[in-house]
Amino acid sequence: MYDRMSRKTEEAGLRDMRRGLLAEAGGSVLEIGGGTGANLAHYDDKVESLVLTEPEPAMLRRLQSKAGEQAPLAKILQAAAEDLPFENASFDTVVSTLVLCGVDDPARSVREIRRVLKPGGRLLFLEHVRSDDPALARFQDRINWLNRLVVDCDCNRPTLATIEAAGFTVARLEQTTTPKAPKFARPMIVGTAVAG
Repeated sequence: MYDRMSRKTEEAGLRDMRRGLLAEAGGSVLEIGGGTGANLAHYDDKVESLVLTEPEPAMLRRLQSKAGEQAPLAKILQAAAEDLPFENASFDTVVSTLVLCGVDDPARSVREIRRVLKPGGRLLFLEHVRSDDPALARFQDRINWLNRLVVDCDCNRPTLATIEAAGFTVARLEQTTTPKAPKFARPMIVGTAVAG
């Protein structure tokens, strides 16, 4: 159902956003919340090793199937972003696309990302966020309960502030919109943050 629901958004430009962001991935890469594998086709030969985590069993099965076709050397693990089963400083790059809006504890998740990144490692992110427009932000707050119920997403989170509070320096940031998304879910950030 997730792939069917997101098809128009992917075709309208989200797929290109993913491709542009993941062109920056290199070395040992961890993708959290791999979902159904929408990013798999966009990793290139700069990636030396790829690990993907996904907490939901149904999504995990889809991810494993797609990885078998598109990235057979990738390692797939069932794990939540809040409790990553890796040693400190294990990865050069961590990828988070449309994940931090759905985790139970975004601050803990970002701290875990920071923990598993090597010093100077990079977090590549593409995330729904709370709007800078006060009227739209209020609308996001009013509708969020329904969005959470239907698609398990909090579209009104201050994700950029959460990333910065975890000790990251934002190196590149684009404030944009999610194509073909409802108004309350359009505000989006895409960028790179460096672990100190």
